[in-house]
Amino acid sequence: MRWDDRPYHSLDYELKRRFGRKVYKLALDGGMTCPNRDGTLGTGGCIFCSQGGSGDFAVPAGACEDVWQQIEKAREKVAGKISEEGPFIAYFQSYTNTYAPVSYLEPLFSKAMDHPLIVGLSVATRPDCLPRETVELLKRLNERKPVWVELGLQTIHEKTAAMIGRGYGLPVFEDACARLRQAGLTVVVHVILGLPGEDRKMMMETVDYVGRIPADGIKLQLLHILKGTGLAAMYEREPFYVLSLEEYADLVTESIARLPGEVVIHRVSGDGPKSLLLEPAWSGSKRLVLNTIAKKFRENGLYQGIFWGKNVQKSVF
Repeated sequence: MRWDDRPYHSLDYELKRRFGRKVYKLALDGGMTCPNRDGTLGTGGCIFCSQGGSGDFAVPAGACEDVWQQIEKAREKVAGKISEEGPFIAYFQSYTNTYAPVSYLEPLFSKAMDHPLIVGLSVATRPDCLPRETVELLKRLNERKPVWVELGLQTIHEKTAAMIGRGYGLPVFEDACARLRQAGLTVVVHVILGLPGEDRKMMMETVDYVGRIPADGIKLQLLHILKGTGLAAMYEREPFYVLSLEEYADLVTESIARLPGEVVIHRVSGDGPKSLLLEPAWSGSKRLVLNTIAKKFRENGLYQGIFWGKNVQKSVF
């Protein structure tokens, strides 16, 4: 099976299928912080996370009068990269975007959804920041326009999770997923490939887990070592192994091939700001990364849901 001439179920294909045309994402900043930064769980964030809270490309909330102005500024930033004037997904990317009371979240998200060019909402957050009233809010908003909730899992291995300072256990993630899905919300899971101490088997165990949940979508992220992070300090003290481009492309193609065909692939690499990027240096060329992954798919003849010619059978936990 092919999805729009790709060997996997891409986000681009899914958006065209759902909305009947190409849809773009606008990276926004909800003006929140994170329990891993404000002292609740920690002060430095997860060790891979930059000072921008993984939203280095988002328009800062403090630079705008309201979220509509932020949307317009975000449109200006992407105007030279896209061929159309929308429509758009409002992607609240920076830090933890449900780490605030409903009295703050509801007017913020509602106003963003009221913008005539916004057709949906994507909210990046942590599974330990989804109390009942917040899930109920997201459920109500989902009745107006589609809402996705993006959860930063990164790995299922508790030793690695402790090392990166994730701050919650796997049962917390499973509980959040179950409640979100019960509320009818789309769940997208973030996974990092190349975390220190993890071998191929461990990474594929995380990917298989995401396929068993099952998640609605997945973002595969290369581990970036960014200046000013705890990970950079760790690397400078004692350098650890960093994936080569060929190794990463191989991991991505195998990961996607193992996933059920209904799981939407939202991302296959991700970008680290070049001004902050320490390693891997090759990841600074997005075109090179994407072309290498595409080449690897052609060489291996892999398709999502088909792993080296055999259907991958998985049980649901």
